[in-house]
This record gives sequence, structure tokens and C-alpha cells, in this order.
Amino acid sequence: MEDMIMKLVLILLSGILYLGLVFGEINKEKECGFPFPAIYNFGDSNSDTGGKSAAFHEVQPPNGETFFNRPFGRVCDGRLIIDLIADRLDLQYLSAYLDSIGADFRNGANFATVGSSILPGGYSPFYLGIQISQFLQFKKRIILLSDLTITNSKWSSSKVNIPKPDDFSKALYIFDIGQNDLSYGFQHTHEAQVRASIPQILDNFTQAIHQLYTEGARNFWIHNTGPIGCLPYSLISYPLKPRGLDAIGCVESQNEVAREFNKQLKNRISHLRKELTHSAITYVDIYSAKYKLISTSKKQGFGDPMKFCCGWYNNGYEVACGQTTVVNGTEYGKACSDPTKYISWDGIHYTEAANVWLANSILNGSFSDPPVPIEQSCTHLSNRV
Repeated sequence: MEDMIMKLVLILLSGILYLGLVFGEINKEKECGFPFPAIYNFGDSNSDTGGKSAAFHEVQPPNGETFFNRPFGRVCDGRLIIDLIADRLDLQYLSAYLDSIGADFRNGANFATVGSSILPGGYSPFYLGIQISQFLQFKKRIILLSDLTITNSKWSSSKVNIPKPDDFSKALYIFDIGQNDLSYGFQHTHEAQVRASIPQILDNFTQAIHQLYTEGARNFWIHNTGPIGCLPYSLISYPLKPRGLDAIGCVESQNEVAREFNKQLKNRISHLRKELTHSAITYVDIYSAKYKLISTSKKQGFGDPMKFCCGWYNNGYEVACGQTTVVNGTEYGKACSDPTKYISWDGIHYTEAANVWLANSILNGSFSDPPVPIEQSCTHLSNRV
């Protein structure tokens, strides 16, 4: 009887010890990856929260109508994926680095601007190298301001909306850029030349990651590029249709170049993990998430994925979202009455409803390598996977 009791006690103690190790590991993971104190974002219009409006001209209504009830710097009817990431991490929405009015940088900054690319040239002067330069200047000034709060009684950190210097090493660095390198190439060169330019594009990208790592950045969340051939604008401007389209109506040759870009990007990230040994680099397959949404649009509650809500394109004649025109007594360009039924907002950018679907799909790690949710995409956990 005593032997049986001792065995039961040992089994019970072993179970308690096991549960303690399991829950200890879970708590360790949460402590490792959550909360990130700040986000620093680099990208294009897919994640621009006001850079274009600050630098050039304000994004016009009906942009912003769904969530913000007014234009709010985003080329969308509402929130972008970067906003939904901030929601998930319990951080405030990112202010654009270029915005001098009402900006709050306590939880990071957004360097993305509409039209940006990795290589210089293209649609915007704010290519990735400029965005990195802006970040370096931002960090330097934050440290100087923090020193002032210590040495000068007239300065108070509570009165200045800036991050803590220690936040830079703990922050999450997000990249959503590269689509414009491909789209600009498709417009101005040939697809073979776009494909040939991919190594140079990725050379510049890896250089940017190295620069940030040298500055103390450790946690990286990197989106690959989406299925550019599935954008309604790509389909409208494609001269060979209906030839060259895949089973769901996307321009297959453009998507094939995008997949090649993503293949080489993922290979570069594998090398970066070996070179930057103290980093956590999460590769997010946004291409597959977007293609799944588009190919199953009706099942997900959306309409025709090749239609868009705002603006008008017809036989080379374009009316941008926010503008209207009258042809033979009919007004064109006005936004649709229900953006939640559309994947595409304006032929190029996604609606808030689509962004919500995508965020719900990617933030739990289902499309990530390593397959960890965004809260746990930090140094210790990523290295352990």
C-alpha cells in the first residue's frame, strides 16, 4: 500500500512539474514577445498613414469614410493592415514621420509613403534608402531630446511625444515594400527586365536590414509582395487579355514575376538570419493570403474581386478615386455604397474589409516563417524555432 501511495505521489509531482514547465514556457514566450513598445514601419501606399498627405497633397474624400469618417492620410476607405497590427499589439496608430501636425511618436513612427519603392526612381522620391536615412535621423534626435530632458529642467519627456531610447532595440520593425519596383518596371520596361532587376532590388533591401541591425534593431516582420497581377488596375491595363490570364482572371506573367521576387526574398532572409545572429526575422507570405482571398472572394462574403469601389477606368480614360466625371449624362467615379462587399477600393489598394480579413489571416502566424503570431515574433522565441 505504501509503495502504491508513493508511486501516486511521484506521478502527481511529475504532472505538476510538467505543467509548471509548460506554463513557464508559455509565460516566457509572452514575456519574450509581448508587448512591443513601438513599431517602425517602412513601405509604400499599402501602409502609408499620412506621409503622402504631409509631403505633397492631402488624400481626398471618400478615402477614410468607413472608419475615420474623413480622409486620414490613408489611400483606403478605412484602416490598413499596419493599423490592425497596432490594434493587435495594443499600440496607438502610427503617425507619419513627415507629419508635423498632431504627430505622436511614443509608440513608433511610420516612414512609408505612397508610391515608394526599394530602388530609387519610380513613383516617389521616398525610396527605401531615404526612409532608412529618415529613421536614422529620427533616432539620433530622439536620443538628443532625451538627453535634454535630463540636463535641462525646461524640458520634460511628458511634454514631448517621443519614444524612450531603450524602445529602439525592443521595437518591431515592419516592411511592406517592393510592389512598386515591379509595377513601375511593368509600366516602363519589359517583364524580362523586371525579373532581371530582382537581385539588385534585394541587394538594396538587405542593405537596409543590415543598417537597422547595426543601429540595434532586432525584431523584423517582413511582408513579401502581393499578387500584383490580381489588382483590377493590372487587369485593365493588360493589353493581351483575355490571353495570359490564370484561372481566376489574374495576369499570370506578372504574378509569376512576383512569385520569383518572393522566392529570392525568402532566400535572402534565410541568409540574413545566419548573418544577424541576434535577430528575429519573420517572413510573412502576404502573397498567398491575398491570393486566397481573391480566389475565394464570394465564399468570404465579397463580390467580384476584379471590380473596385471608388474611381473609374474605361478605354484608357481614368477617373481617380475622389473625383467624378459625367459622360452622356451618367456620373462616373463616385464611391460605391457598400465598400464591405469589395476587395479592391480603387483598383490598386484594398478596402478596410479586405484588410481586416488579411490581418486576421496573417497575424496568428498561419502565413509566417517561422509560424509564430506577431506577439511572439521576437528574438528569443524566433531563434528557438
